[in-house]
Amino acid sequence: MANPAARTHPGESPALRILARAVALLAGAAMGLAAVALLLSLALIGWAVVMRYGFNAAPTWVDDLVGFNLVAIVMLAAAQTLRQGEHIGVDLLTASLSARGRRWAAGWAALATGAIAVVLVLNGTGTALLARSLGLLTEGALEWPTWMLMLLMPVGGALLLLAAVEQLWRAVAGVPLPRPHSPVDAVPLEKPEPR
Repeated sequence: MANPAARTHPGESPALRILARAVALLAGAAMGLAAVALLLSLALIGWAVVMRYGFNAAPTWVDDLVGFNLVAIVMLAAAQTLRQGEHIGVDLLTASLSARGRRWAAGWAALATGAIAVVLVLNGTGTALLARSLGLLTEGALEWPTWMLMLLMPVGGALLLLAAVEQLWRAVAGVPLPRPHSPVDAVPLEKPEPR
């Protein structure tokens, strides 16, 4: 059986295919890191519960580390979630639109997402640089340099921006969005023609 992600749409240009592959690789790697952070958090919480209730020796640093992991999970998983069409949307409204209306809605959604991603990149970079210059540390049991954690904002924002550019390009070209984990390999931006 052929890989659904390898199939191409007639309107998909070679440049869009290259962008899509690059975004898929980067977003997939980031999603893998987010999954590792999630599993680590699960293991740490389980271990902390056993230590707290079984041995009356609660580790104080677990809550801090799980909080840091949560930020990493959200920022690193956002781009892949967008590529798979799993961000919050109002399908009830877009499903009733014409093919052209769905393309416009997808384009505007990509522009809005891109704008938010740019804010994350610019604001996150500025905030991380300021925190580094001031030598700020996190509060709590773990005193880590805050700039390291703040770098997750521009990294996640850059990944999200790449995914939004791909989504916008697909909306303009009328090319379906990839759905590699779905039995249906694409969500059409246009209604199929009756036979």
